[in-house]
Amino acid sequence: MDTLSYKTISANKATVDKQWLLVDAEGQTLGRLASKVAKLLRGKHKPNFTPHVDCGDNVVIVNAEKINLSGNKWEAKTYVRHTGYPGGQRFQTAVEMKDKYPERIIEKSIKGMLPKNKLGAELFRNLRVYVGVEHGQEAQKPTVINLNEFK
Repeated sequence: MDTLSYKTISANKATVDKQWLLVDAEGQTLGRLASKVAKLLRGKHKPNFTPHVDCGDNVVIVNAEKINLSGNKWEAKTYVRHTGYPGGQRFQTAVEMKDKYPERIIEKSIKGMLPKNKLGAELFRNLRVYVGVEHGQEAQKPTVINLNEFK
């Protein structure tokens, strides 16, 4: 046989089919939710996945304040930030972070699972996290996805 009967398809910006997905975070464990959403953002669930192209979907997460952490991580887990001034290192526990910025817990865990380059920054812009059920993406008609059935 002289010719190949198959062809490797490499996606690009023009051929990518991006969808809007809605994920409910109520009762979900933080790390498991973050790893599944990172796969959706990256596009690894699609047959035409290309590593250097943004071929993932846009993801909307609602009920960010109802996330679960296992064990005693609510008190033991600390988030570190720096103000930019000398001696400006600040620490917050997961409980303090949930009380003040409940959506940032999910955003930080998902961002840590994306590539650390320009593509990762571009993929992170496809994520929207909201406290409560209301979100601003009704016009995009997002498809509701159940993460318990998603691998």
